[in-house]
Amino acid sequence: MRLRRFAPAAASCGALLLCVAPSAAAAPHTYEVVIDKLKFGPVPAHLHKGDTLVWVNHDFLRHSATATNHAFDADLQPGARVRMVITANGTYPFFCKYHPGMRGVLQIK
Repeated sequence: MRLRRFAPAAASCGALLLCVAPSAAAAPHTYEVVIDKLKFGPVPAHLHKGDTLVWVNHDFLRHSATATNHAFDADLQPGARVRMVITANGTYPFFCKYHPGMRGVLQIK
């Protein structure tokens, strides 16, 4: 009989743990990298697989954000925005294929 008395309490604890567990995982975030005056703006430091990165070209020239290993290639006309979902961890150096002196690095954890 004592087991029956404690069974409802144990069941409600289990339900509580199931409700709390999903919120413990980090939800994907959206970050922007702005291109302006022939420079990439600051790259977010806390990028994770599943996050979205939006490249925004505020410059009057065409630019790209092109990974040196060709993992991504966002081509941006003046005023354009390109969304990119991060699908893999790693370190990704990138550059503008139209202005090779423009460089940066994405660190995905």
